[in-house]
Order: sequence, then structure tokens, then C-alpha cells
Amino acid sequence: MSAADNIATILSSGARLTVPLAFAACGEYVAQRAGTLNISVEAMMLGAAFGSIAVASATGSATVGLVAGALVGVAVAFVHGVLSHRVQINTFVVGLVLNALVLGLTSYLITVSTFTGHQVWQVDVPVLRDIPIIGPMLFVQRWPVYLLLAVIPLTWWLVERSRWGLELRAVGENPQAADVSGIEVNKRRRQALLWCGLLAGLGGAYLAVGEVGSFNQNMTAGRGYLVIAAVIFGAWRLGRTLIGCVVFGLADAMRLALPALGVTMNSQLLIAAPYLLALLAMLVFATAHREPRALAQPFQRGTT
Repeated sequence: MSAADNIATILSSGARLTVPLAFAACGEYVAQRAGTLNISVEAMMLGAAFGSIAVASATGSATVGLVAGALVGVAVAFVHGVLSHRVQINTFVVGLVLNALVLGLTSYLITVSTFTGHQVWQVDVPVLRDIPIIGPMLFVQRWPVYLLLAVIPLTWWLVERSRWGLELRAVGENPQAADVSGIEVNKRRRQALLWCGLLAGLGGAYLAVGEVGSFNQNMTAGRGYLVIAAVIFGAWRLGRTLIGCVVFGLADAMRLALPALGVTMNSQLLIAAPYLLALLAMLVFATAHREPRALAQPFQRGTT
């Protein structure tokens, strides 16, 4: 293969690997703008990946599996919201427990179950698909990729232009003042978590029934934590967050592509590269930009 072909392959792979991160990052961005540092995004993605393949195998429809995966993400978000906002358990503890629970549960279930692989159909855009390098990267994709193109502006509009988004941002900046003005702080935060669960579920389900077509143990492999890093990398702005997802997706693509291209590097270093990049991004950007003032701070009044 020529150098141009190698570059096109890496870029195409990077675009595919970016999609699940971008779905989940749109949700995590909303949760963090509401003041919730949602650690359980990993559980949402992993549970959704398993649920999507299980339902797709049972029904014979990858699309039904994709929807089921999104609902699994919502279910995890619902549990997180109830435990952290109604029961008032520390949100970090809840997130870590959910991550461990879903990892253990899916690891067990995959050993006692047999599933048939399914993938959602691919959409090739005529003419545009023939553009060198860019065509195969952007216009020969599974159909949920094009759904992402609608999710991104919708998420931006909800946060930046809708009344709900205004209240959401107020909750993330000053929950006490928002409460005095009549906004139900914990309710808004739970709603943000549900949006995060829906989109993280779509991301995890896409990874299973879109990208791979099957489920493997610990399939998400820490991608939920990369999503959290992408939001910090993006300085809590949606556009920059998505750039972070692209960077991490390309790093993951390089990890997979370099050995196939004959480049000899330490395999463990290649595996760690995306996460080292995420750590570096957080060290640089977390100190350069201000997060929502009430990020990760529980609202103590007990409003439900």
C-alpha cells in the first residue's frame, strides 16, 4: 500500500472510532454543564454494548438492538440519578460502583450466553463517497453515524439556546441561586444524566452493533473515561470537546494501525497511548480553563 492509502486507512479508522466517543461526549458535556461529573458513563457504554448485542441476537434486528442499548444507558443513568440525588450518596462512589457492577455482570453473562452477531446497515453516499481520502472516511459509514450529525447541533441548541439549557447552566454554576429562583436543581441534574445515558448508550451500542458486530468482555476498555477527559480537554465547550474525541479516536486508530503497517513499537505503550494523551490533555487544559463552578458539588437542600 502507498503512503496515501495508509493515511486514508488510518483516517477512516479514526473516524469510526471517534463515533462512539462523540455520542457519549455529547451526553457527558450536558451532565457536566449541569454540575454532575458523571463517572458512570463507562457503565452506560459497556452495558449498552452488551444489551444491544443481546437484543439484536434475540430479535434478529441490529436496529432494535441499537435502541435497546440506548435504553440500557438510560437505565444506568436513572439508577445513578436516584442514588446520588435522591438518596444523596456520593456521586463518585455511585459511578465507580456502577462501573464495577456492569463490568462484572457483563463479563459473567458473556461466558454463559451465546449471541449471533449483527450490524446495522451501511450507507454509501453517491458521488461524495468517491472523493479521495475524505469520501470513504465520511460518506461510507453505518447509518448511526449520520444520526450523530443531528445529535451534535441538537445538544448544542438544548444547552445554549433553550430555556431548559439556561436553567441547566444555572444549576451547574450556582445551584443555590437557581433554587431560589424556583429551578428544581436535582431534577435538572437527573434530566441531564438521562440525556447522558441516552447518548452514551447510543455510543456503546454503536460500538457493538455498528463497528464490531459482536460483544467482547470489557469491550469499551475505558472509553468512558476518555469521554470525561474529552469534555475537560474541550474546556466545557461542545465544539472543542468533539475535537478532543477526534484526537483520541485518531490515537486509538494509530494504536491499531501501526503494527499492521510494520511499525515496531512496544505493544503496551501503544495500548496506553490514548490514555496517556488523555492524561496530558487534562493536565494542560484543566488548569487553563474554568469548569462550571458547581461541578461535582452535591446540592444539599434535598430538592427533588
